[in-house]
This record gives sequence, C-alpha cells and structure tokens, in this order.
Amino acid sequence: MTSAPADPLIGQTLDGRYAIRSRIARGGMAMVYLAADLRLERRVAVKVMHEHLAEDENFTRRFEQEARSAARLSHPNLVNVFDQGHDLGRTYLVMEYLPSITLRELLKQQKRLTAEQTLEIGEAVLSGLAAAHQAGIVHRDLKPENVMLADDGRIKLGDFGLARAVSANTTTGQALLGTIAYLSPELVTRGVADARSDVYAFGIMLYEMLTGVQPFTGEQPMQIAYQHAHDEVPVPSLRSAEASPELDELVRWTTQRDPELRPRDATEALAYLEPLRHGLVPPQATRVLPAADPADAVSPETSVLAGTTVLGGATEMTGTTVLAGAASAGATAPQPEAPATPLDRAAEEGAARGRRGRWLAALAVLLVVLAGGAGWWFGQGPGSRVAVPEVAGLEIEAARSALAERSLESDVVDCTSLDIAAGLAVGTDPAPGTRLDRGSSVTLCRSIGPEMKPVPTLIGLDRDAAEAAIAEAGFTVGEVLEQRFSDDEADTVLAALGTDGEGLGEQYPEQERIDLIVSAGPLPDVVGATVADATRTLADRELVVDETLGSEAHSADIPEGSVIALLPATDPVRPGDAVGLQVSLGPELFEIPDVSGMALQEAMDALTAAGFAPSTLVPDALRGFAKATGTDPAAGERVPSGTEIRVRSTISL
Repeated sequence: MTSAPADPLIGQTLDGRYAIRSRIARGGMAMVYLAADLRLERRVAVKVMHEHLAEDENFTRRFEQEARSAARLSHPNLVNVFDQGHDLGRTYLVMEYLPSITLRELLKQQKRLTAEQTLEIGEAVLSGLAAAHQAGIVHRDLKPENVMLADDGRIKLGDFGLARAVSANTTTGQALLGTIAYLSPELVTRGVADARSDVYAFGIMLYEMLTGVQPFTGEQPMQIAYQHAHDEVPVPSLRSAEASPELDELVRWTTQRDPELRPRDATEALAYLEPLRHGLVPPQATRVLPAADPADAVSPETSVLAGTTVLGGATEMTGTTVLAGAASAGATAPQPEAPATPLDRAAEEGAARGRRGRWLAALAVLLVVLAGGAGWWFGQGPGSRVAVPEVAGLEIEAARSALAERSLESDVVDCTSLDIAAGLAVGTDPAPGTRLDRGSSVTLCRSIGPEMKPVPTLIGLDRDAAEAAIAEAGFTVGEVLEQRFSDDEADTVLAALGTDGEGLGEQYPEQERIDLIVSAGPLPDVVGATVADATRTLADRELVVDETLGSEAHSADIPEGSVIALLPATDPVRPGDAVGLQVSLGPELFEIPDVSGMALQEAMDALTAAGFAPSTLVPDALRGFAKATGTDPAAGERVPSGTEIRVRSTISL
C-alpha cells in the first residue's frame, strides 16, 4: 500500500509568522490549513491558492478580491479575515479558525432539518448576508458548503471568493461561476448578479434544509440551469411536514424567477424571517407573488398563495392567505375585493416599473443598433482601425505574425528588459491597445536581457559606503557572505561577488544581486601574553583555542609559559575558526664542558665551540704558559647559550 504524498506546505512558515500545522479542507480555488499565528499566539485558518492557479491573473484577482471583500465586513455571522499576503510562491489569506462542520455536513448527517433548526440557521445566514449587502457586497456563491456551524454554537457565513461590488453586476463572456444548483435565473440566462441573486440562492438553500433535497436535479449541469430559468421552485411542504405555510411563503417569495418579485436584499428577507424565528406573525411581503401552479400546490388544506383572495372561509395571516377547502370552492366562486395592502401597492409599483422598463428597453435597443452601426463602420467597415496586440513574452516570429494578422507592419529593434528573457518580444511602440490604421508600422522591441551597467569600485570601502554605491549604480544589495581576519580595519570590503559566486568584471546586469566579503579586522596580538589571557582575548574576537593545534618552543626572548605565536589552522581565518598557541619553554640550556687540565687557549676555544662566551684574567702574552684549572660556573652546569664562562688558570714559567 502506498501512502499519499506529504503536503509540502505543512511545517512551513509563511512570512515568518504563520506556521502551517495541518490541512483542514480542499476547495476548487484553494487549500485551507490550520496554522499558528506566531506573533499573536493564536490559531488561525490559512487559505492558500492552488499553485497551478496562482499563475492565472483572473484567479489571483478573485482570490485577492475575497480578502478585500471580507475585510470590509465585520459581523458576528461572518467569518473574519485578518491578513493577506504572498510567500513561498503562494498567495494566501488568513481567517479566524472555527472548529466546526458545514451545513452540508449537517444535512448529510440528518438528511433534513427541523423547522426550528432551519429558522435558526436561516436567520444567521440572512443576518450575515444583510451586512454584506449593506456594505455593497454580493456573495455570489451562497451554498451549504459555505455556512459554518461552530462547535460553540456560532453560525457564520464565509468564502467570499466570488464576491464583487453590487455596482459591478455583469459578467464577461466567461463561464458562470458558483454552484449551478444555487444560481439564480438571471445569472444563468444573462450573467447578471445582484443582491437578489443571493436571496434566490438562500431560498434554494432554505428549501434544501427543510426537504433534504435540491428543488432541481439533472444528469447534466445545463439541465439544472434550464430548470432554474424556466421552472418555479415548488413549495417545501410538498415533501416535508416541517414546512409551515409561512416557510412555504418565504421559499416562494425568495425564489421567484423575476428578480423584481423577490426581496430587494437579505435585509428585507430577514425582516420576514425574524418574527417566525421567535414565534411571531411575520410582516406582509413587499412583492405580489403569482398564483402557484396547480402542479406545485401542497394540498387543498395547506396551499399558500400570497396576495390571493380568501376562498371558502380562508383564514388570513399577515403576508399569507391559507386556502381551506379550496378544492370544493369552485373556480367561479365570487371574489371579494381584497383591502389595499403593502403587497398590492408593491404590485402597482412593480407594474409601473415594468412599463418604464419597456420604454427603457426600447431606447436601449435603439442605442444598441446605432452603436452597432458605428462599431461596424469603425471596426470592420471603411473606417476601421485595428488595435495593437499584446506580444510581451512571445517569440519574435510569433509576435510579428500577431501584428501581421492585424495588417500591421513591424520593425524589430533591440532593447533591454529585466523581466523578459533575451530573444523574446518585450513590447511595441505604440503600446498594446492603441488603435492604428491598417498597414501602419509598429516598432517591435526584442529583449537583449538586462542592461549591463559599470561596476563601481567596492574593494577597500567600508560596508555602508559599499552598499550605498551598489544601490546607486543600479544593482541589488545582497548579503555579507563571510567575514575574514585581515590587515584591514573591520567592515572593510575585501571582495564583491556576483550571483554565481565569482568576482565581478567591469560590467554587470542591472538589478542583479551583489554579495560582499568583509574584513573582521586584524588577528589579535597575543605574543607575550599568558595562555589564559590570550585565550580570553581570542574568545572576544570569536576565535576558539584548540589545544591540539598548539605547540611549545624555547625562546630566549619570551618568558616560559607565555605565548610565542598564534598558529592559525585555516587561511584565511574567519570568526568561529579554531587556532593554536605556541607557548614558550624559556631559553634552551646547554651543559658546560670540563676543560680542567687543558691549555688556557685550548680551553677557551672549547667553550666557544660549545656556544658559550669564555673569559680569563690572564693577559694574552702569558696565555701560552697558562693551564685551565676550572670554570665559573662549574663544569656540568646547564646554562643558556652565550652565557659568559670565566676560565680559572695557573701559569707555569
């Protein structure tokens, strides 16, 4: 059995602060880890973008958008975001850590929820969502996987990875984002999302909590999307006895296909749900809902149609009319006029908005036609111009082909670039996006790599001056690779090295790193000091005395036990190296030979040959008649070489 490969991030520390301990979850865009905040000493959740997505600007932008969107929000029902950064080649954001399960996991355990659980979770979700909507943020990815049920009872909404400002409510031509089961009809059909799209997703989630299933299912995503766009969501009481008429009404109101008939935002939906949560009668909805399709009706006893009249003794509730015995009332029963309610007034306002909308739509169509004609004239017709394409990073031939496809000529020139490898296209003049007449000439810049700049004189400068010279010359200040003892003062630059570890020439690529080797100052002078004093002096300069490297020698000048010389083990010597000490044994002693009985001159010659300085009181004229009788010091004694030896003698005439 093979084990799964270890996660390379576990055990790493991001930006020297967030120590990754274990993996919590994996998502489509990112991995979530449990980490320790070393600075504030707390546990946090770190969301790290997948490495293969970090290269995509769109994914990176969406990931950073999550941090900005969530950081703008502060609410008890929203997951707090603390920090965001980039390290180890990964983009990450730091959130509060919640020991919890998701609503999806709870649904898997229980299949469906009770009305009390549904109302509690629904109120918390709408509260957090309302805070986001009030801040101008649309979540756009509301689903059970993003609802956190903490161990301490807190309920929080997280994952704003698809969030965006309410004003930026249209997509581009990209594929729809978010989970298809919770996408609103307008997002499926027109790529438009606003706060009401979040309300729709909440309604689908509310239905799922009560019934344990999603209202629309299919083998293919497009089948589900089609149902969102063309079918009404059934009331949950068809599948669940937990669903009350008020909950049926809330599901129908929040999941209307027409966004105009839904709550304007989560705040309006919360105003309806909060009283239900506390056993009170909710206020009337501010939208008129169309009558339910007969196929979606719950039963004659429990059908709920907001804004309809009372048939067969119906009991009216605020915002909800329960039809009792509607099956026997008949389709031709008299319809008493309902009193004017906020629901009716909202209907009239909706109709007026509809009429204004049709006029605006007609005007928009006219403007589109005019814009299309102008676009054809200037885009493809006689007045057409073409935009200069983006070619940075392409091979030169590929860049020229891209320009030729736009009917643009190209002249290639060489230029320097820090970011683009030599031989590839750097850019164009005019810049990308500039519109030109077909046949115009464009200057295409081919990279020759970074600009080569002259290297300043660094050796001999002190470290601060050298680093200033490096920066001023257009290079990057590296690090001090090592210190060496030398005859120069401490911190004097001894060598400057490139990224390859070799010395620098006269020129060097701009912005490249330059590392330094600096002097640690002269070696300490310990000659004549005792071994203990010398050891302390060397330790102060971060040198270690190793007895195995030491030696002893006789010295006529250095007292016994004192240091004759420092014995380095390496060349050069660096702080932290081991050194030995040569210790004096004092002067070397020699034995005085016995010259008794020798002729005086012969005795003095023998003492001279032995390394001593002989002397006598006998005049030179009488030395031929003198014989040595002894020495002072006496024969056999050991004295240093060069010691004066007095020769005693007698004269025989």
